[in-house]
Amino acid sequence: MHADGSLNLAVVGAQAEHLIASGVRGVFVGGTSGEGQSLTVDERMSLTEAWTGAHRSNLEVFVHVGHNCQDDAIRLARHARAVQADAIALHAPTWFKQQSLSELIDFCIPVAGAAPSLPFYLYDMPKITGVRLSSAAFLVSAKQVIPTLAGIKYTNPDCITVQECIQLDGGTYDVLWGCDETLLAGIALGASGAVGSTYNFAAPIYLRILDAVESDDWQTARAEQARAVAMVRIFEQFNTMAALKFAMNLAGVDCGPVRAPLGNLTPTDQHRLRNELDKIQVLSEIAVNDRPVKHTVVSSTKSA
Repeated sequence: MHADGSLNLAVVGAQAEHLIASGVRGVFVGGTSGEGQSLTVDERMSLTEAWTGAHRSNLEVFVHVGHNCQDDAIRLARHARAVQADAIALHAPTWFKQQSLSELIDFCIPVAGAAPSLPFYLYDMPKITGVRLSSAAFLVSAKQVIPTLAGIKYTNPDCITVQECIQLDGGTYDVLWGCDETLLAGIALGASGAVGSTYNFAAPIYLRILDAVESDDWQTARAEQARAVAMVRIFEQFNTMAALKFAMNLAGVDCGPVRAPLGNLTPTDQHRLRNELDKIQVLSEIAVNDRPVKHTVVSSTKSA
């Protein structure tokens, strides 16, 4: 954002370069950290265009098209297809909430159908949506009517249901773990990738977790995950979205302020946040890391 709250799309290129250098393989555009629900439909489409044009060969672009208005979700999906995004994702409507799986599936069918060439993901985040329907049951039922159904972006503390999703149909579906502070658990359970807010500026921590697991070094994996938990706990002491954007500023990518109804950090808060991150030696992680990438880590993008 610019200081006045308008979109600053010129920053997208710099953020894309930072993510690539940090080892991130893709972006999830306009999700929770991206303040997608605080943007107009036209702004969300402009943001998508900026990301599909930024280092296109180096980043997979997942576009969040969720909306309480089905027609607007369809419009966003159609646009994502037109600008050649790699996939789309949709959360359950959050105002008039679905009472059954069939209602949620009926909402999704025409949205997925508006982008028939793109993989379709359900974005399961009950803490935000208030919709607590089984993702596994959704996959079982929706596969009959959504040919492009690819998987779940799973930001849900239910570790039982996610195992059902992962094992369903012999591991057919792509399950992207959406909780930064429990990435290790998600990978241990078999998640195929991850989407996270703090991957924007601290991807090296999480990549070391993945490397340690691959090397069967569980002690290191647990230690790195504990560092991530300590970092997330610090962000929770503040207005989280504003704190995440300030961290991007520390990383050299000025994503600007948050948009109302969220509030920005005061100068005192900024100073305290920086000091708290320094205490747990995380500031040193907010830096470019250009080592070869072996894993799928997707950042949940800021609205730049």
